[in-house]
Amino acid sequence: MKLSVIIVNYNVKVFLEQCLVAVDRALKGIEAEIFVVDNHSRDGSVEYISERFPDVNVISSNHNLGFARANNVAIRQSTGEYVLLLNPDTIVSESSIGNVLRFMDEHPQAGGAGVMMHNSDGSRAMESRRGVPTPSTAFYKMCGLCARYPESRRFARYYMSYLPWDSPQKIEVMSGAFCMLRRQALDKVGLLDEDFFMYGEDIDLSYRLLKGGYENWYLPEHIVHYKGESTQKSSFRYVHVFYGAMLIFMRKHYGNMSLFLSLPIKTAIYAKAMLELIKMNIARMKKSLGFFSRKKVIDPLYVFIGARKAVDQCRQIARKKGLTAKFYEGTPKTLANGHRDIDLTGQERVYVVYDIDTFSFETIMSFFQAQPDPKIGLGTYCTATKTIITVEEVLK
Repeated sequence: MKLSVIIVNYNVKVFLEQCLVAVDRALKGIEAEIFVVDNHSRDGSVEYISERFPDVNVISSNHNLGFARANNVAIRQSTGEYVLLLNPDTIVSESSIGNVLRFMDEHPQAGGAGVMMHNSDGSRAMESRRGVPTPSTAFYKMCGLCARYPESRRFARYYMSYLPWDSPQKIEVMSGAFCMLRRQALDKVGLLDEDFFMYGEDIDLSYRLLKGGYENWYLPEHIVHYKGESTQKSSFRYVHVFYGAMLIFMRKHYGNMSLFLSLPIKTAIYAKAMLELIKMNIARMKKSLGFFSRKKVIDPLYVFIGARKAVDQCRQIARKKGLTAKFYEGTPKTLANGHRDIDLTGQERVYVVYDIDTFSFETIMSFFQAQPDPKIGLGTYCTATKTIITVEEVLK
């Protein structure tokens, strides 16, 4: 078996379905197996995916195992020469997986590889390349020097933003959202550390691969990452788990450093977590007391692009949901630039929804990557499921 694809799911069955459709296209001609580990979802994910994707190996947990442990369950059952860890709220381009596999075959010292992740507006996600959060790197990140000097090899190491985006580059930390791993390397350095429930396990594994003598790479292949669609990042639990993971990493890899050096870093982590909690509580208090001014809610404009069948189905959904919408029939040949040829100036918020049966994921991504705009978000529509997916909502 060449490749084992492993996806951990938690209550995002519609995003997972779209992810699996994209993966299926990207695996054409590749000997592969797919595992979905469901972390005790309550949205019927197991039944939903099992019915629609009978060839996928679905592992249904009776508990939420966390990201690291759930991945390890599937890794131990898998047989691929390579293992791809993939988030359910991602869309891979049709050529991405094959190109990454070829690179790994040609670079035997590569223990793992990540790719260029894009936000739903087409902009590049800084998390695509990261440095090991050493005490100094973490300090520069938390005090703002990383953001202030993005071209500095010293201050900007956290995101390694001084590296070019358009060519393969050696990096230190790969994102768990798309992480291609060599089985031989995993056998040597070990699987994901299950002390990390969520967040930090990709940093820890990347660091162990480097310490094991392997290289980690960034490749300019394209995916979309909706960024934690299954995670409430404004919740107390998120803050607790995220900053807790940072402390676990510090204790594990820098536990022997002197108190003089470690205390300021640990204090900064606790202070940052406390500050985030205070900000959330103040915002909730203001909202409950009515301190926030009531802004006029402006409904987004939906622009539907695709074949006649898809456009007609979207028209029915738009009518049923009361959406403000425009409709364009077309194909990659007749609309070579996609929505970029449509005048969308003056709009506060737009979702451009593409018919994925007519436009490839790679083509759709190229439209947004060519001209990222924070006001214009990517949407998809599938005629088989009759479902519209955007980063904010699912419409049927």
